[in-house]
Amino acid sequence: MELESGSNGTDVTEFILVGLVEIPGLQPVVFVLFLLAYLVTVGGNLSILAAILVEPKLHTPMYFFLGNLSVLDVGCISVTVPSMLGRLLSHKHTVPYGACLSQLFFFHLLAGMDCFLLTAMAYDRFLAICRPLTYSTRMSQTVQRILVAVSWACAFTNALTHTVAISTLNFCGPNVINHFYCDLPQLFQLSCSSTQLNELLLFSLGILMAGAPVILIVTSYIHVAAAVLRIHSAKGRKKAFSTCGSHLTVVGIFYGTGIFSYMRLRSAGASDKDKGIGVLNTVISPMLNPLIYSLRNPDVQGALRRVLTGK
Repeated sequence: MELESGSNGTDVTEFILVGLVEIPGLQPVVFVLFLLAYLVTVGGNLSILAAILVEPKLHTPMYFFLGNLSVLDVGCISVTVPSMLGRLLSHKHTVPYGACLSQLFFFHLLAGMDCFLLTAMAYDRFLAICRPLTYSTRMSQTVQRILVAVSWACAFTNALTHTVAISTLNFCGPNVINHFYCDLPQLFQLSCSSTQLNELLLFSLGILMAGAPVILIVTSYIHVAAAVLRIHSAKGRKKAFSTCGSHLTVVGIFYGTGIFSYMRLRSAGASDKDKGIGVLNTVISPMLNPLIYSLRNPDVQGALRRVLTGK
């Protein structure tokens, strides 16, 4: 372990990321699996994005937000998986202190943006189903851009706050992180100074970044469900529920894994569980999103076929 005195009292200049497995024989298997998962995720999400761009029927607010979600999914998996694959290839598990904080910042930037974007998508479904007569004016292109811009600003503020707060902590002893990427709970466990203020900050901002969006999403879908149940046509109800069902599935996976990760800061011996949740959050969820949104959507399926066949 390299030690160095710093202005903020930090002595550790690098961390050691244990990774997903410590058995050397399993590391090639993990490398192949995660490389395939990365390629499938990037390919799937970029295909969804290309389909939205080239298909005029998909130039609607719902697909505008879905295109942004695809970009976020590519970014989220690119923040964590390529560096892990590089360490598996080089057999070097160290990561510089600055690189660890950079990864933390971009991970929370993209995850925070996900929170607000999923909320905007729920609001879009609420307006489309419950307020169809005023939908085009309430969800104009200007409103869409404002929602995305405000979401980026809030996510950036949240990520920067956590990064600055963690940089004030003192890391003077243990530097082994039992995970495959740098995140707040694991860094809290290694700090030599008190993390009570940091944990309070994480809890407070978590309520704003996750709690408020969840309340808005649930409220929107309560109104949506009530409106859909009033539709007399079975075909109309099925179509409405199919568009909302995909979004609710993604919301459930995203918030379920996030709450499980950050609401257990002081639980001991949970690192292996955290790795599994981290894989769900950073790999499985972005990989499944294109499948979830295209599985029951004939418009997306048709556009994807035209993109993939070059027509």
